[in-house]
Amino acid sequence: MSAPNQRLRDLISESGLTYEALAKAVRRVAAECGVELATNKGMVRHWLNGVVPQETTARFLAAALSRHLGRRTFLTSSAYSVSAAALPLDYVQEVADRSAAARTGHIVGMAEVRAVRDMVRMFSEMDERHGGRHGRSALVQYLRDDVAPLCRARFHNEEMRRSMLSAASRGVHLLGWKSYDAGQQGLAQRYYLQSYALAVESGITGQDGFVMRTMAMQGLKLHRPEHCQGLAETGLNRAKGKVDNATMALFRVVHAHTLAKSGQRRAAVAEADRARELLAADKGDETPFWALAWGPPAASVYSRTAKVYETLGDFSAAAGQYARAATARPATTYARIVSLDLVAGAEMQLKRGRIEEACATWNRAIDHMDGVQSMRTRRAVKNMRKDLARFRARGVRCAAELDERALDFLGR
Repeated sequence: MSAPNQRLRDLISESGLTYEALAKAVRRVAAECGVELATNKGMVRHWLNGVVPQETTARFLAAALSRHLGRRTFLTSSAYSVSAAALPLDYVQEVADRSAAARTGHIVGMAEVRAVRDMVRMFSEMDERHGGRHGRSALVQYLRDDVAPLCRARFHNEEMRRSMLSAASRGVHLLGWKSYDAGQQGLAQRYYLQSYALAVESGITGQDGFVMRTMAMQGLKLHRPEHCQGLAETGLNRAKGKVDNATMALFRVVHAHTLAKSGQRRAAVAEADRARELLAADKGDETPFWALAWGPPAASVYSRTAKVYETLGDFSAAAGQYARAATARPATTYARIVSLDLVAGAEMQLKRGRIEEACATWNRAIDHMDGVQSMRTRRAVKNMRKDLARFRARGVRCAAELDERALDFLGR
């Protein structure tokens, strides 16, 4: 007979969850990952009595408890000694297979690495112009049919192998971003984990930390800040002193946002200032291609700095940084993110009571949304209509005209 799981009992007690609430939390985590479970309070009792759940269920359980307990380690020394990975999903290891035997017998060199980078860059630019829904299946097929075999091939040397795995990591990272933009958060998390595994396998300095930075950003957006600071700090520490100034600024500014979310106002502002100082001190060193996921680093720093100020309630400073970010990227190439920065800036203007200014900025945002297939842009326009409702009711002309334009946009 199995011994009762006292450690699990202690953790449940510490979380304050009832058995029924815990079962629901486990089902929720599983659903985020595309898995349907029938976990109920009776199953929780079985686990407490010593019955060991299936491995994937144990990971969902650990994730659910971790969220309520505010821990990032995922209880590695506790209930079922699950993986210390940030999310409860298995890595797809096939792409990172270290086997030296190539199926085709071809020896891979830098030409193939450059080809993969170029293709990923093309998919990335298409994503920014047209949104996350566009071209995703083509990217999946390219990674599966072309990149995966290259990662399993023989290489001229170890540097070539590492570079190819790094390029593959960047491609999978883009898949995560496309899924995020399409509103499929569980799938995005899965791809980010795959990207992280590939980055670790490549051994390229800073890239694994950059993926952790991305996961911290996703957690902040999903209002799950409890683990974000740890992710951002770990990513920052892995890159500190080992990457160029512009890339380091990207790490610093996300860390600043996590500090702001945790109420550390002075530390957050100081860290955001450090990020901008790093940009100013940039000597023109080459930024690694994996750090250019959202275009010019300066634009990303301004946009994230705006979020720091927004979190801290300084809407004037936030509006200024959002406007700066929107002009720091080529609008034709980065239509989606420019439009979203403008939307965020308009929201800051509205919070300051400047309705006409906000409407003008919102109109500029919609100008950039044409042809973009993105859940985030559509959600932004829907939220805009809610914000405008009280002004329409008062007969504010610019609000009424903008609402008509929003209805036309949503009806396409």
